[in-house]
Amino acid sequence: MGKLPKSLKTLVFTCLLLAPFIVGLVGCKQDDKDIEINKEPVVSTFYLIRHSEKDRSNPNNPDPELEQKGLDRAIRWAEVFDHVALDAIYSTNYERTTMTAAPTSVKKDIDIAFYDPNSLDIEDFKLQNRGKQVLIVGHSNTTPNFANGLLGIEKYEAMDDDDNASLFIVRIVDGQATDMRLKLD
Repeated sequence: MGKLPKSLKTLVFTCLLLAPFIVGLVGCKQDDKDIEINKEPVVSTFYLIRHSEKDRSNPNNPDPELEQKGLDRAIRWAEVFDHVALDAIYSTNYERTTMTAAPTSVKKDIDIAFYDPNSLDIEDFKLQNRGKQVLIVGHSNTTPNFANGLLGIEKYEAMDDDDNASLFIVRIVDGQATDMRLKLD
């Protein structure tokens, strides 16, 4: 074989020197892709209900307790969530919502955390509850609004005043939200 020009020798030498690094980089990119494919999805599930039937005997009471029918429903909600591995329970700071959440809280041995729907940062809430199963107890207007916030769209309107049986389920899988509304009467 003849003598190669110096510039060609330098090019061949550089290619031979860099070849292992190039192969290594390509291999690393493939490994990262494999990790991404095999990653478990992050699933957050939010169960939203309105408080049970409240005592309406005093229309001037801004914070009534539950009537007997409402207490019975609160116990039924606890039975509904019996087979759900809840990680957290949230309620507004009212007697009717706290009393609705209480039977589930006792059964699950989970303290009720209070939230204010007027000052709630929905993105922060989703981040704090990422990968968890969460029960949220609210009101006829705040429950659908909360579901809409979790979904990122305006889908649900305020609930009828006699609707104490709706269950909104919002599931977020790797940032993609799906939902359903059930009526449990």
